[in-house]
Amino acid sequence: MSTIWKSDRDTSDRNTNDKKSANQATSNTFSGTALSSWSRQQRFAMATIAGYAILGLLLVVSACSKQASKSEMVGASSPAATSATPTTAPTAAPATTMASASAKKTPRKRPANVTYTDADSGVSFRYPRKFALASGDKAQPQLAAQGDLPMNFVQPGGIAVATVALPADSYPGTDFTSAFFKVNVNRSVSEQECTHFAFVDTRNPDGEPVDAEKVKIGASDMEMTSDFSAGATTQAEAQYYHSYENGACYEYVLGLGTAGYGIKDGIEPVNRDEVFAKLEKILATVTIKTNAADPEHVAEQVGTGVAGGKE
Repeated sequence: MSTIWKSDRDTSDRNTNDKKSANQATSNTFSGTALSSWSRQQRFAMATIAGYAILGLLLVVSACSKQASKSEMVGASSPAATSATPTTAPTAAPATTMASASAKKTPRKRPANVTYTDADSGVSFRYPRKFALASGDKAQPQLAAQGDLPMNFVQPGGIAVATVALPADSYPGTDFTSAFFKVNVNRSVSEQECTHFAFVDTRNPDGEPVDAEKVKIGASDMEMTSDFSAGATTQAEAQYYHSYENGACYEYVLGLGTAGYGIKDGIEPVNRDEVFAKLEKILATVTIKTNAADPEHVAEQVGTGVAGGKE
């Protein structure tokens, strides 16, 4: 009986051991399976983490690369901008300097006409700038045919105020030699006498004075006469105009001298009407300031012989 109980106990022990072995095997299998499963998850997690780490690293590297590229671009563009500034500035500066120099070199256009005014006589007139002006004692024009051109007052006491002469080369290829506009004033002549002229009509055997012609020049009414003389090779023509203002007789003379026509080859006669038309334009600008001259001062000039008329 004891043998049977022992046998049963052994059997029970074996069963227990078998169960322990089975449980241990099952436990080992479960542990291995769990370990194996955990290792895969871990590996997957680690791989995921590694992937994110690599991705983050790549992003960081990319960001650094972009930042570096921007820095390089800024660094590359900054010198260009810096170099462009001095390059542009010197280019603009000479242009401005040249423009300023050009503006300084450009002369201001002067008016074509000049105004002459004589304070003593009150006479004022305009004439072309290219014409030559002489005043006072120097205002004594000459014509080739007769030398000094005399005044044409009926009484002595005339004073030369001013003369404007055309350039000698005004009419090339013609017989033109000279032309001028002259102003004289005489305070010793009455208003009635101012309407007459001293020169006689050489065509009249009785030696009568030249008949005056009433004309209107500009806004002024005047008396006018003319005189012509000629030599062997020269000719002279003068037109005289008288007007009475401010207690004085004003005389305006338009003169033209010619020479050479018919004697020299290639010489044509100048258009006399054209020349006198230019001189009449000056006469049309004449104005006289009322009571501008001091009669006592003018009388003093006449008494000291500053200028005199020819009887």
